[in-house]
Amino acid sequence: MPDLRTAVGAVLDWPVGHAAAAVVGPSGVLATAGETEREFALASVTKPLAAYAVLVAVEEGAVEWDMPAGPEGSTVRHLAAHTSGLSFSDGVQQAKPGTRRIYSNVGFEVLGETVAEAAGMPFDRYLHEAVLAPLGMADTRLDGSPAAGGVSTASDMARFATELLSPTLVHRKTLGEATTVAFPGLDGILPGYGRQKPNDWGLGFEIRDGKSPHWTGANSSPRTFGHFGQSGTFLWVDPDAQAACVVLTDRNFSRWAVEAWPPYTDGVLAAL
Repeated sequence: MPDLRTAVGAVLDWPVGHAAAAVVGPSGVLATAGETEREFALASVTKPLAAYAVLVAVEEGAVEWDMPAGPEGSTVRHLAAHTSGLSFSDGVQQAKPGTRRIYSNVGFEVLGETVAEAAGMPFDRYLHEAVLAPLGMADTRLDGSPAAGGVSTASDMARFATELLSPTLVHRKTLGEATTVAFPGLDGILPGYGRQKPNDWGLGFEIRDGKSPHWTGANSSPRTFGHFGQSGTFLWVDPDAQAACVVLTDRNFSRWAVEAWPPYTDGVLAAL
């Protein structure tokens, strides 16, 4: 069995130009590899950051989960759980809210607009003040869409992963709700992995559950939550292992990632 440093360092053998990785526990970083201070585009790994800002907004009373937002019949909860019925990118309503899991970037953009209007400031500023600055994520910023416009480093994302294991900015119960299946039993397409029955999601966080195929490991617990990004990035949190892992690369998601990511995660879990 490899030690944790070796398991995390396996990212350096991937067919990518640049890579960085970090594994954390409740008290902080356990191991790192690669260019941890290098900036990478997060793509959809932006969504958990944006979702965390929404959690803060809910606790502050700026928005409520059941507040109307998006198309008729949709709420903040629907938008965060990809059940508003909005399409991926063009804003067409493809289903009645709450009836299908339709992964939607535009839904997250509407979510960001809703928080921005309620808070009286642009969403990127709210994200900075509510999440990034308190966690010391000085090298992270939102360049555009709250669905996919994040830029960060592995060091900064390790701070966020530590927060997800041991929350300090929101109550543990609030994070627990966000990482529990919302609107259970809905089928849908998991980008890159096809139709999942069901396609379980929390409020801004994808939930591992029993999905197959999947980008996490065969030995990841069903309670594992997180996200991956088209830019070749991922973040998972495994509550059963009491650990989280962030990997950032500069090669877009494709077959190489499908082949590399699950055994990498299983190697990390085995080393832990």
